[in-house]
Amino acid sequence: MNLTGIHFLMSYQCTHQCDHCFVWSSPRAGGTLPLERLTKVLDQAQELGTVRSIYFEGGEPFLFYPVLLEGIRQAKARGFETGVVTNCYWATEETDAALWLEPLRELEVGNVSLSSDTFHAGEVVDPRPGFAAEAAQRLGLDEFVITIDPPTVCTSHDGKGEPIVSGSVRFRGRAAVELVSDLPRRPWTEFNECPDEDFVDPGRVHVDGYGNVHLCQGLLLGNVEQVTLRELIGRYDPHTHPIIGPLIKGGPAELVRRYDIPHEDGYVDACHLCYQSRLALRKNFADELGPDQVYGQNERQTEC
Repeated sequence: MNLTGIHFLMSYQCTHQCDHCFVWSSPRAGGTLPLERLTKVLDQAQELGTVRSIYFEGGEPFLFYPVLLEGIRQAKARGFETGVVTNCYWATEETDAALWLEPLRELEVGNVSLSSDTFHAGEVVDPRPGFAAEAAQRLGLDEFVITIDPPTVCTSHDGKGEPIVSGSVRFRGRAAVELVSDLPRRPWTEFNECPDEDFVDPGRVHVDGYGNVHLCQGLLLGNVEQVTLRELIGRYDPHTHPIIGPLIKGGPAELVRRYDIPHEDGYVDACHLCYQSRLALRKNFADELGPDQVYGQNERQTEC
């Protein structure tokens, strides 16, 4: 594995509770990354010698602003490129937004990604991403607006004329529960590859506040509190991994076949089948599939 990027999940906590969220973030969520653990991972990333970029996301990283700034400062001191992803809850006016972003300019953050879509804002027009974008441009920051389009149903162009789902939502996490009703589904046997991740040679991982190292949200390489990044990467064999091995061989459909998972006839996309299959397998593969937060367990317990 040639690891070139690490994305820190600064916390699962967020000001929003979006239906499309991969990791079930909400104002009630926990799993906040302490500075000591962040520093430890940065040290281990530097020792690897292959990591080039560090991103800070969540949840909402600006909720933990002093730790965010210190994390960026430490990453830059080690020679890493840096970026931040935020929902712009803090950008109440352009002038105020500039106050929040000025320290990032001083730290020479490479990229600021701003979420702006109806999942975050609801039906109203939210001016805050616009204020943040204007302030970032004025400060000379490299800003990028992330927009996740809601799922829509259209007709396939493969000659079959079948209804398909378009849009940029991936149906895992909360989306696999909240957004799949009434959407057309395809036979589960068609999902014979993962369309998003290169599990043979993943270039980046996510590290959460508990120390979990995610190859895909909820699919774990290990935990940095138990094993160093170097050791995790050195012992990684994708073909013998109990979850990744089947995914490489035949996608989410192979997971169903390999472990004889109870399943429906159809699913919206490959992520939908993969997420539901992994959810069913958690009791047998607790070290590979977690934490509870990413599978909605914490939220469901809170709601009860």
